[in-house]
Amino acid sequence: MSDLLERLRGRGWRLTSQRRVVVEVLDGDHVHLTADEVHARAAHRLPEIARATVYNTLGELVSTGEVAEVSVQGRVKRFDPNAHHPHQHLVCTERGTVRDVRATGRPADLPPQERFGFVVSAVEVTYRGLCPACAAGTGRAQP
Repeated sequence: MSDLLERLRGRGWRLTSQRRVVVEVLDGDHVHLTADEVHARAAHRLPEIARATVYNTLGELVSTGEVAEVSVQGRVKRFDPNAHHPHQHLVCTERGTVRDVRATGRPADLPPQERFGFVVSAVEVTYRGLCPACAAGTGRAQP
């Protein structure tokens, strides 16, 4: 059973067949799908699933903090099921591919004089560059 599915069961979240297939589609370490990609993959498994159901389920998962919404430079939002595992993102500036990376990004890394009186509770770091395919000019996405 996936970590996300386990957490949702622990919350007592009602797992209809539609919700379950959305959660199963989101399973994985480097999953950062758009809502349309989630719908396409869910429809492959459960053809009768409605786009609205997928969007509503994603909205509920984000509002409960079980899935993070990732915005990448004016591109369509992506959904990250690893919301409970501290990590940052590595983004291909050419195609928008997103990978999870584990690097430091602790509030303590910001010197006190740069906090301007803020009490820092979280840090978001995004590394940007070209994926191997774009850097090599092959134009094919890396898995």
